[in-house]
Amino acid sequence: MTTEILKAPLVVEFPFTRSLGPVQSAFLTGLRERVVLGVRTTDGRVLVPPVEYDPVTADELRDLVEVAPTGTVTTWAWNHAPRRGQPLDTPFAWVLVRLDGADTALLHVLDAPGPDAVHTGMRVRVRWAPERTGAITDIACFEPHDSPSAGEPPAHEGQFESMVTGIVAQARLDYTYSPGRAQTAYITALADRRIVGERCPSCRKVYVPPRGACPTCGVATSEQVRVGPGGTVTTFCIVNIKAKNLDIEVPYVYAHIALDGADLALHGRIGGIPYDQVRMGLRVEPVWTEGGGYPDHYRPTGEPDADYETFKELL
Repeated sequence: MTTEILKAPLVVEFPFTRSLGPVQSAFLTGLRERVVLGVRTTDGRVLVPPVEYDPVTADELRDLVEVAPTGTVTTWAWNHAPRRGQPLDTPFAWVLVRLDGADTALLHVLDAPGPDAVHTGMRVRVRWAPERTGAITDIACFEPHDSPSAGEPPAHEGQFESMVTGIVAQARLDYTYSPGRAQTAYITALADRRIVGERCPSCRKVYVPPRGACPTCGVATSEQVRVGPGGTVTTFCIVNIKAKNLDIEVPYVYAHIALDGADLALHGRIGGIPYDQVRMGLRVEPVWTEGGGYPDHYRPTGEPDADYETFKELL
């Protein structure tokens, strides 16, 4: 019987915190104050956004220059369907804008009624965000030069009162994940509280979770083998830091568990025993989530500990 391959949406998301050098710090602080700063290179060009080192000579750059909030579109592309997290939630144009006083173009978005309203060479101006924090999003977007404006930004004189010294960027990747044939069978079996691996036709080792190929020989695998459910703790670690969105009290133990009949240890949480009593050789069994699906954790079976010689090759 052919098994339908599983697939599901998957999101990988994390905040990325970074500090800023003097040039980027000044640039983002300027945006907060409705001022656009570039940096002058050794040959006199003004780069916006500014960089810390000359891309031609690699010389360190520190000569900051204020440029105008108006500029010219050098190239563009229309976005018919904005995605989550993009600057505008209505169709817009991605544009490269060379601000007046700059020699390079800044990538941002242009708020326009449609692609017929956008052309290379058109004049645009910055539309500032109502609330600014020192980020590129302080420029809400660009708008055609003759659009209504809230007024010119104040002229910049002297140093800013406080500088932006770091930013937190939210990195996110949305995609559809498919585990493939072998792991689809593995996941489907878990729903019935069964654990299956696949045997290599060459070395005869059984791997779980199965990968569709032997990690040692590189040979395709297809023969399913039921393993476990009991197993032996081979190695483990004590976790002392509480993870976000994980409702498990610390300290707790994660272990590599060699299931009976398998030749590769998988990892799982150990419960039902004080963390300081977990040990190599401890015999454990799965405690399934309500309704099956997957083992929530593993608990001691009460059997005598396994002899080291029986699992030393699986460390």
